[in-house]
Order: sequence, then structure tokens, then C-alpha cells
Amino acid sequence: MQFTDEHDQLRRTVREFVEKEINPHVDAWEAAGAFPAHELFKKAGRLNLLGVNKPEAYGGLGLDYSYQAVVTEELGTCRCGAIPMALGVQTDMATPALARWGSDELRREFLAPAIAGEVVTSIAVSETSGGSDVAALKTYARKDGADYVINGSKMWITNAAQSDWLCTLVNTSDAAVHQNKTLVIIPTKTKGVQIGAKIDKLGMRASDTCPVFFEDVRIPQRHRIGEEGMGFMMQMIQFQEERLCGAVGSVRGMDRLIDATIEYCKERHTFGQPLINNQVVHFRMAELKTEVEALRSLVYRAVEEYVHGKDVTLLASMAKLKAGRLAREVSDSCLQYWGGMGFTWENPAARAYRDTRLLSIGGGADEIMLGIISKLLGILPRKAR
Repeated sequence: MQFTDEHDQLRRTVREFVEKEINPHVDAWEAAGAFPAHELFKKAGRLNLLGVNKPEAYGGLGLDYSYQAVVTEELGTCRCGAIPMALGVQTDMATPALARWGSDELRREFLAPAIAGEVVTSIAVSETSGGSDVAALKTYARKDGADYVINGSKMWITNAAQSDWLCTLVNTSDAAVHQNKTLVIIPTKTKGVQIGAKIDKLGMRASDTCPVFFEDVRIPQRHRIGEEGMGFMMQMIQFQEERLCGAVGSVRGMDRLIDATIEYCKERHTFGQPLINNQVVHFRMAELKTEVEALRSLVYRAVEEYVHGKDVTLLASMAKLKAGRLAREVSDSCLQYWGGMGFTWENPAARAYRDTRLLSIGGGADEIMLGIISKLLGILPRKAR
């Protein structure tokens, strides 16, 4: 994939944003278990970082996805995973379907403020009983005049404690599970919406994650994104950007951790020499760098094909699978070479160890990715009748 001067300028803008507005506050936000999303998103919006590939008519830059990928990759210079994830929800998870299929009225009401950073958004798909099994969700929206009345609940909702609206997947009929789902926008201040207590997570500590409950929540049917019953298809396409986001966002963070570990191993002496002088150490660092470069090449290929309008379900699933597993390998290997320091809470390897574990679970677990890959390769066994 070839990058232009415009791509490079965007990289510099993101890097400066991270160094000025995020990294100085990461430790405090991690300790607090939250960050000021509205304040930070407004700053990102003023830099045009929340609508890079969204339509210009609603405040976006109207650029292709390669520019959004650059933003996502450079956010990997953050000293934690929580803030890039929260921003990624806004740009790559809660708004792609709205930008592509939403009515003009809906996009002006909900997409434009999201691009400007005036609101915080969430994607509400997962449920306690469903998780990665999107077809099994139970939240239901019944029609009542010109409205939908929604009952059910969602789980593991990123940004939920500060969210202004939720892009929510609901059942709208009793048809087949792949044909009865619809995406709708639910403002969180709507009567009957209850945001549960923040979940105490292993990692991504600075990002608030909560359950959400719907009790007779009434929204107008005009809050529907696209056609009724097309929600499953839309969410599967939306997942492509979510999974690309996860893979793209992982590479710079892995590079950063390996580089930090190399520097530490140059300074740390054991048995009269720098730890890096041990062949097992410098060979392992070289091996991990090679693995990250291989992942970057896969990610760039997937992004390039996506930009050219191709279905990248296979490549995006492969990239997410590889990213999740490699991130675990990198953080575990690096933590080992930090020794006792690696077992302390604030150590960069320890934080990466906690944060990156989510990549193999969120947005479709490794096993879901393997199932998709097997299906698209034509090697998934047929179910017995």
C-alpha cells in the first residue's frame, strides 16, 4: 500500500494529538477507571479525526479508508489500549452503518455530531446470552404506531457510561434469525434506558464498559438505519471495519513495546553483561519484529482491498485472528524479559499484557474468526441433518 504526503501529514497530526492530549494523562485515567470522553472527543473532532472517511455533507473529510487506517495505526502510540479502543468505537464500530445506509435526516441528527466530537457513541450488539453469536440476540423491538418499543439488554458496551446514543441491533420480527434484525439509534437519555454499573475489567482500565438495559424504550421508527430486517447484513459489514480497526490498531503498540523492551534489555545487566547480549533475547526480539511486520503486510493488503470495494471478510478475519494471538505472544515474551519489573502493575509490558488480551475476544472471538475463515475456505464441516 502506497502512502502519500497527505497520509504522512495525518500521521503527524495524530501523533501530536496523542503526545499532547492523551499520553500525559494515561496513568491518571487508568487509575480512575475512566477518561473524559466528551472533552477528548471534542478535541479530536476539531482536528477532523472522527470522520476521516465519512461523507463531507455531515462534516467528514470524505477520504477513503486508508486514511482512517492511518489514524487507527498512529493511535497505537498511546501508552494504553483503552483510549484508542474508545475512539475506534466512535469511528469504526458505531457509525459506519449509519454513514452508509442512514437516512439524510438520521445522519444529520446523529452522525454529524459524532464526527464533530459533540457526542460520544457506542455499538450495542453483544448480549449476556449471545456474545459473539450475533444471531442469538434476544433484545426485541415491536412496532407501536410510528414507534418501536424495545425491551432487552446489552452487555460489554464500551463508552456506555458516557454515551449519548447507541447503535443497537434488535430483533424486529419472528422471521429467520438472519432476516429479523434491524439496526436502530437509541439515545441514552430516552425513558427506559438504564446504564448499569461500570464493569471492573482485567485491562482497558481507562475505558468505561457497562451493561445496558431497555424497559419499554420508545423510539420513532425513523431512528432505523436502512431497511427493516437488514440489520444482520449491515452489522456483518460493519464488523469488517471493526475487525480491521482491531488489527490495524495493534501493530504500532506491539512495535512500541518491543522497542521499549530492547532498550530495557540494553540497560539491564546480568552476569556481567547487558541482557540483550544473550542470543536467546536478541533472537527473540528479532523474531517478534518479523512477526509484526508480517502482520502489518496482511493488514495493509486487507485495507487496500477494502478501499477498492472488495469483500475483505476473509482477510479481515485472518488479520484480527493473527493480531490477537500475536499481541498476546509479544506482551508475554516482553514481560518475561522485564523480569520482576514486568510483574508490576504500571509496567508497559504488564499493561499491554492486560489490554491486548481483549483483542482475541471482542468483536468476534478467535474461534468465531476461525469459523469464518474455515467457511470461506470451504472446509467447514456440514451440520448433520
